[in-house]
Amino acid sequence: MSSKSRVVVDLEKTESVQSQSEAPLALRTPSVRSMDSDFPEGGLTGWLVVFGSFCAMISVFGLINTAAVFESWFSTHQLAQYSSSQIGWIFSLYLFFVFFIGIQVGPVFDAYGPRYLVATGSVLMVASLLLLGFCTEYYQILLCYSFLGGLGGALLNSPSYGCIAHFFNARRGLATGIATTSGGVGGIIFPLILKSLLPKLGFAWSTRILGLILLAFAVPANLWIRARLLPKGKLHSVLPDVTIFRDRRYLAAAVGIFFMEWGIFVPLTFIVSYAATHQQDATESYILLSLLNAGSVVGRFLPGLISDRLGRFNTIIATIALSAVCVFGLWLPAGDSPGLLIGFAVAFGFASGSNLSLSAVCLGQLCEAQDFGRYISKAMIIASFGTLTSVPIGGALLNLGGGGSGWAAMIVFSGTSYVLALVCYTTARVLAVGWRWDVIF
Repeated sequence: MSSKSRVVVDLEKTESVQSQSEAPLALRTPSVRSMDSDFPEGGLTGWLVVFGSFCAMISVFGLINTAAVFESWFSTHQLAQYSSSQIGWIFSLYLFFVFFIGIQVGPVFDAYGPRYLVATGSVLMVASLLLLGFCTEYYQILLCYSFLGGLGGALLNSPSYGCIAHFFNARRGLATGIATTSGGVGGIIFPLILKSLLPKLGFAWSTRILGLILLAFAVPANLWIRARLLPKGKLHSVLPDVTIFRDRRYLAAAVGIFFMEWGIFVPLTFIVSYAATHQQDATESYILLSLLNAGSVVGRFLPGLISDRLGRFNTIIATIALSAVCVFGLWLPAGDSPGLLIGFAVAFGFASGSNLSLSAVCLGQLCEAQDFGRYISKAMIIASFGTLTSVPIGGALLNLGGGGSGWAAMIVFSGTSYVLALVCYTTARVLAVGWRWDVIF
């Protein structure tokens, strides 16, 4: 092989892993040579698991990708007297519960499998939307949308990722990318449904219909999400195992997720209000959110496919860099320009689409498949605080600045967060394989 050819790294022979030879086995990275062994990498059962995970994730992330519609509605109806920062806590708490409660869900999934977790999570997600239509007060919306929905999302999230990791390794990026397109698909469909229903039926019946749609998606999720590896059958502890963070590569990647959460959920939550503030009809602005999510569908699938060939860390570093460029280069100067705003929505949707899907795949590359639930749930310890604070910080910056300067401060916050995420993932890669960019990692 030519010295200029790309290298698929055997991590067991790299210096970074040799330095961990005294570490517990759970902290060692499996060799890429083993990626094709012991995994079906498809088959009818494997792809049905992917489809079941798609249906579960559309409830969790399709809903949060519709947050801008809910934020715009709440700010002009039930919660018109509340500030942007206060309304932002509704969506941040939802995401916080999804990820933070996932800390406990991961070990439960490893011990007992996905069945009861997925069933309970499905019921809670549907119930949260059916009950949301009755809510008129701030605390009621927090209880239904944030707490009940967040708890249901946590029970669905870890099994959806974890079961894919049981069936795929070498093609895990592709499989996970396909499943996570659900967030983008939901983010296209749900805003358009609400755009049509809200003026005709009002908020209560619109959310009930949305809840019934989630009930339909819950059926294949419960039928086809299943584990391949035998459950451990014993739950050692649901408390965080902080020894995992001794792996500096893992720690850097987990902190990178924190900053990605800071970056991504500001545009997802405020893009409709931004457009409405800048001389666009609020209802028509819902289409902007659908365009963003349309871009993210491609952005979840295509980088997932590419990552299996070019390296998972290599790919996510490129998409994070592109996300930062979109925020600073398109959204910041957009102002009242519909063309720039549409361009930002589509480009940022594509660039940010892989943020959640590839971050999970990258973490899975640092552990054995049977430990995937434990590893991803512990990363959520850090990420959950990013989701908790991102939207309120963005709302606070908007309120403090007022007018154009407030929006500019919020946009700069989002873009800077992506720059910090880029530094973290680059650090994780360098710790693993050094500065050789021809290495597929």
